[in-house]
Amino acid sequence: MKKVNFTNHARLKIDLLKKHGVEIEEDFIRKTVIEPDNIEKGYKGRLIAQKELDEGHVLRVVYEEEADKIIIITLYPGRKKRYEKD
Repeated sequence: MKKVNFTNHARLKIDLLKKHGVEIEEDFIRKTVIEPDNIEKGYKGRLIAQKELDEGHVLRVVYEEEADKIIIITLYPGRKKRYEKD
C-alpha cells in the first residue's frame, strides 16, 4: 500500500473544520483516497476522491498520486446532491 502524506494546507483544513464542528479523522481521509466511492479528475493532473460522510454529505479529497505515495492537497465536505451524477 502506498504511503499517504498530508500537506500543511490539508492539516490546517482538518483543524479548521474541527473548529467549525466537523471532525474528520485522518484514517477516514486515507480510506477516502484508497477506497473511494467515486474519483474525478481535477486541475493540474490532481484527482478528487469522494466518500459518503453521512446521509446528506460527502467528503471530497484532492490529492496527487506518485509511484510510491499519495499526497493529500486539501479536503472539504459537501452536500451529496451537489456532486451526485445522473
